[in-house]
Amino acid sequence: MPIAPPPKMQAYRASVLHFHADPAFDLASHAWHEDGLLIVADDKVQAAGDYAKLYPALPPGTPLLDYSGKIIMPGFIDSHVHFPQTDMIASSAPGLLPWLDTFTFPTERQFADPEHARQVAEFFLDELLRCGTTTAMVYCTVHPQSVDAFFSASEARQLRMVAGKVMMDRNCPDYLRDTAESSARETAELIQTWHKRGRALYAITPRFAVTSSEAQLQLAGELARAYPDTFLQTHVSENEQESKRVKTLFPHARSYLDVYDHYGMLRPRAMFGHCLWLDERDRERMAESGSAAAICPTSNLFLGSGLFDFERADAARMSLSLATDIGGGTSFSMLQTMNEAYKVARLQGKHLAGLRLFYLATLGAARSMQLQGTIGNFVAGTEADFIVLDPQGTPLLARRTERCNSLEELLFALALLGDDRVVAATYSGGRLVHQRP
Repeated sequence: MPIAPPPKMQAYRASVLHFHADPAFDLASHAWHEDGLLIVADDKVQAAGDYAKLYPALPPGTPLLDYSGKIIMPGFIDSHVHFPQTDMIASSAPGLLPWLDTFTFPTERQFADPEHARQVAEFFLDELLRCGTTTAMVYCTVHPQSVDAFFSASEARQLRMVAGKVMMDRNCPDYLRDTAESSARETAELIQTWHKRGRALYAITPRFAVTSSEAQLQLAGELARAYPDTFLQTHVSENEQESKRVKTLFPHARSYLDVYDHYGMLRPRAMFGHCLWLDERDRERMAESGSAAAICPTSNLFLGSGLFDFERADAARMSLSLATDIGGGTSFSMLQTMNEAYKVARLQGKHLAGLRLFYLATLGAARSMQLQGTIGNFVAGTEADFIVLDPQGTPLLARRTERCNSLEELLFALALLGDDRVVAATYSGGRLVHQRP
């Protein structure tokens, strides 16, 4: 029986991959259609499956774009990234805290200028799309105008983005310092302006416990309760020196994570960056509360912060996702991020399969953000955010992938050898937003 022709129907032929579950825990985790078809109607996924089964049911005249030889999969999701740090990427420092003082804070000062914020946001979003990232959880600066600039740029591209104004009222330069009251007031105003406007979603964003007073964290927790469908994002246990400093600032807390727990900040849609130095109780609390970890392997290696413990996180059944953490991270590419994540795991005796790496960058991240059913796979009705990957995107990759004998081998090669050159096209809401020449 033919599929009824809703407005703006479009079909795409290629190999099609998407996930239903975490490959680490479910053998039936994914759908792979070597000769597949993705059908998009009115900016939503209508169907994904075998070309031979779906194509005959298409209404006559449905446009078909043929990407045969390439792979269509959901767009990548970057769960922790700082758009204001774009211009200071690859800045050398002996550790996290000196890096913040020397490079990060002076760079973020410039975002008091709305025009500067707009220019950086435009470049940042173009770079994400070039690398196949269609959704990100983004830190802006302490300036409300930085949030306005970011969401205005993403709105013009009709992207599904999550972002928020940094809250920071101590242990930072005066030129970046807000107050507990002003940060809460400005955050509430920004939520009312941007949250669920088009495809924008707001994240309450205390930078980290070192730079927020108890009063500010208290108000951040109150905002999280007052606006339960917003997101919350911050950093936790990234660096040993940072963790020791948190202990001196909050001596009565059981752990760094417990600081946030005390103020009611552990909940679904809460994303905690890094999570390197957690203990077993912390991991249990993350899982119990529905909070999620953004794993940032590239920045953790770059700043010498430590190695994420995949084995213990999986034992606790924590929600996990991958993140570039620009500008501590040194690449916008989620493929290169997978590369680093694999090596981090190997240093601790853990093996991450190619399937798991791609899951963490798509449906795993969507689940961590409580956005499954909206983005992250090709279930009917999800938003049509997808990418086209070219296994022949570089000469070396072409030579390697022509010798692959399984899907796992192909995905592993893409993760370990791929970068932005592999992304042939990026679609957001069914619209082509990047195409590699």
